[in-house]
Amino acid sequence: MNPSMIIPKEEMGGREKELKIHFTPGHVEVAEENVHVPFRRVLVTGATGLLGRAVYKEFQDNDWYTVGCGYSRARPRFEKCNLLDADAVRAMIQEFQPHVIVHCAAERRPDVVESQTDAAIQLNVSAAGNLAKEAGVSFVIYISTDYVFDGRNPPYDVNDTPNPLNLYGKTKLEGEREVLRNNMGAAVLRVPVLYGDVEKLEESAITVMFDKVQNSTDLISIDHCQQRFPTYVKDVGRVCRQLAESRLQDPSLRGIFHFSGNEQMTKYEMACAIADAFSLPSSHLRPITETPVGSGALRPHNPQLDCSRLENLGIGHRTPFKQGIKECLWPFLHDKRWRQSVFH
Repeated sequence: MNPSMIIPKEEMGGREKELKIHFTPGHVEVAEENVHVPFRRVLVTGATGLLGRAVYKEFQDNDWYTVGCGYSRARPRFEKCNLLDADAVRAMIQEFQPHVIVHCAAERRPDVVESQTDAAIQLNVSAAGNLAKEAGVSFVIYISTDYVFDGRNPPYDVNDTPNPLNLYGKTKLEGEREVLRNNMGAAVLRVPVLYGDVEKLEESAITVMFDKVQNSTDLISIDHCQQRFPTYVKDVGRVCRQLAESRLQDPSLRGIFHFSGNEQMTKYEMACAIADAFSLPSSHLRPITETPVGSGALRPHNPQLDCSRLENLGIGHRTPFKQGIKECLWPFLHDKRWRQSVFH
């Protein structure tokens, strides 16, 4: 690894001049002011997505010069870059010269991967491998999934042999291999099902249940078989930053890492916990203990991740599920009176 990846503490920031306009009644003044510019630079792909937004904010709030890129939803906040265009990716990296690249962009919906396989392979495998190749000395963190395991013999250590059951898991596993093949200094961070500050409830497999929880007039059947470990995207963002900062001081950090929430729940148990967090009834929720026929892509029964490699580095804060879910779902409460009773 290039020794330039180690950043001395005295070089962590700098100052640049910036023009600022000051308005007072009857007067406008243009002044040149010093602006702090963080020295450490990070590029976040998929910055418009649920995880990407959280990763971007975590770095930005902690003295990193942060650039995010997206595609269809990029403008005006983020850079627009087609990750399938190798020339565009190369130009973006060469222009910004990031110390760290966190690759969040992916097709993460298993059922969509089954129906749009070629497009998913392009994004989850080809684009990831090319990004890793073009990264040069940048430290790449590739976000992967617990779905690389079959869920038959948990918990899974970073050295356990993957055996994905569905095409989503297979594309992410192949993406891992492409990243590590093209960039030996890269890291792979496997995470489970995520939730966080969604723009719409459908953005997460967890938050999408909130309307069903609130609509207590109809009986709702929810899976009570597959074991999951809901994980807050803010916690994942912090892990990415801590891993990046550790790597800038220790170039030997590389390879595969696991991070996960530590509360084991079925979707039914998550729905009941959501109801309890907002003091809502849950008697209309019914557990299903067998996977329905024709329910889409196969999911592993229990892909629990062993997170000890990160924990041994002192990395990995976990927000309790009820606290995290309350923080991100309160704007979607139907009955505004509940907001007052929950938060006041």
